[in-house]
Amino acid sequence: MYRAMPEEDFPIPAVDLRRVDRQFYRQFVDDPTGERPGTVVVDTQSFFLYLVLPDGKAMRYGVGLGRAGFTWSGEGVIQWKRPWPVWTPPAEMIARQPELEEFSAENGGQPPGLDNPLGARALYIFQNGQDTLYRLHGSPEYWTIGRAVSSGCVRLINQDIIDLYDRVSIPSPIIVRSGPRAIA
Repeated sequence: MYRAMPEEDFPIPAVDLRRVDRQFYRQFVDDPTGERPGTVVVDTQSFFLYLVLPDGKAMRYGVGLGRAGFTWSGEGVIQWKRPWPVWTPPAEMIARQPELEEFSAENGGQPPGLDNPLGARALYIFQNGQDTLYRLHGSPEYWTIGRAVSSGCVRLINQDIIDLYDRVSIPSPIIVRSGPRAIA
């Protein structure tokens, strides 16, 4: 499941599984969320994302999350999804990291590819009809799964975001939970 993917527009290398904790491998599990099928649930305490399936089952993925001060939680809708997306860092990120100005919206963003921070696929989270600027996306930095290192988005191994992308319909509900009530 973490094989090289030479058939992709930008060929994805195989994952070195020695650098990913086994608990974060993609797994078919009993659904711990109690949500309706088709719902995406991110449990920020355990670094898992669940896609709720019928019959009390879920597909579970390991994720990397936002570091302190860069997290988002709540309910929204996955309203849009793109393969090999262009990345445009928000103005707040450019203010913190001026070297990212070359990838601003005004400059056309960072083109798709293996070095693009959004990876192979991106799912866009909206709340009350507005883009939250938070994404579920792939990452070439698979060794960061299970850690709080990003600027707020939910990152998955590229092979996992491709699997999730193919399973999620638009629109789909998403719930990002933190704290002791992360999973019902």
